Amino acid sequence: MLSDRSRPVIEATLPVVAENIEEIATRFYAHLFGDHPELFDGVFNRGNQADRTQQMALAGSVAVFASSLVKVPEQLPDHLLSRIAHKHASLGITPAQYDVVHDNLFWAIADVLGDAVTPEVAAAWDEVYWLMAYALINQERGLYSARGVRPETVWREWEVVERFQETDDVVTFRMRRTDDRLVRTSLPGQYVTVQVPMPDGVRQPRQYSLTKADDGDHRQFSVKRVRGGGKPDGEVSNFLCDHVHVGDRLTMSLPFGDVVLDDSRPVVFVSAGIGITPMAGMLSHLNAARSRLPITLLHADADERSFALRRQVVADVRALPGGTAHVWYERGANTTLPVEVHQGVMDLDDVKLPDDAGYYLCGPLPFMQGIRSALIERAVPARDIQYEVFGPDLWQADLVTEDTPGVGHHAVAALA
Repeated sequence: MLSDRSRPVIEATLPVVAENIEEIATRFYAHLFGDHPELFDGVFNRGNQADRTQQMALAGSVAVFASSLVKVPEQLPDHLLSRIAHKHASLGITPAQYDVVHDNLFWAIADVLGDAVTPEVAAAWDEVYWLMAYALINQERGLYSARGVRPETVWREWEVVERFQETDDVVTFRMRRTDDRLVRTSLPGQYVTVQVPMPDGVRQPRQYSLTKADDGDHRQFSVKRVRGGGKPDGEVSNFLCDHVHVGDRLTMSLPFGDVVLDDSRPVVFVSAGIGITPMAGMLSHLNAARSRLPITLLHADADERSFALRRQVVADVRALPGGTAHVWYERGANTTLPVEVHQGVMDLDDVKLPDDAGYYLCGPLPFMQGIRSALIERAVPARDIQYEVFGPDLWQADLVTEDTPGVGHHAVAALA
């Protein structure tokens, strides 16, 4: 808990910190990488820096954590902490790196806020930071321990044994382990971090959802080529799509991720575009487990040619006795798949939803925001709706703090 001495200081200064969060984040990262350029090698993704999503991540998460300490002092924001801890574990983050972040973050806060950062203010925010840091360190220690690894041993080499061109922009890689180390199977919905050496020698990490149930020897993930549209193209996705082929080896982390399937109740998967990837992994698990529960897949895409993993996911749905699938295509209702197809954008009024279901969302942020709002309007409890965001989570739907301007919408899912 936040101490009685620090609580009123945080309450008084939280609005000004929130108002300046973007500038604090910008200066923090500039200072951090100036002092520690080695962090770009295998830890921080340059693409997330270029599009500025990562620049909001760390400072925003600290502000949201502070807001939660003030508003609900008896309870830590477990959802926020769990999402960050899993992302950190997939990158092999160590406790020592929290000291580096602390020093550079507090330099940035003082640099932006100037004389407003009195010794009393600095001490209060220092308390917030270390409350959050130790909560994360403890969670990450538990994640490493549960998998029998240390931060430096979350990585191992895997060999590409199959490569499928799913669509013009999406490639699926099927990997096989290359050593005799114990492989603990992933949980349905989890991801791995793929660490790729770039032409300049710097290793760049990117997380990819596992798209098929583990069999003990193989893992599968799918990559969408990221085209910048005026910004730099995605380094990792383009390298994988252009240069990685059968027989090549990739360095991958153990599976992590806090959005995990609950297969004890009816399930509704709602996805758009490449958001189908975690759904594919969960459907594959349900099929392998021979689930007899009501399972509903709702997917939106531009057209059938753009629908990645379509044959795999439709086959899995059809193999499930309680499985149904609805697809929405913006460019017409033409299909060769044995599914019910709708034209236009997804409309939940077009389908019957099962009672007491768990909902899993993945796709562009505006899509998920609209679907979540529609579900809540239909009296689906917020606790029954989980969502996955690719990259830093600038939404944190369960943690929006509307009465603290600027904080809720900068909540994040990762420090790295």
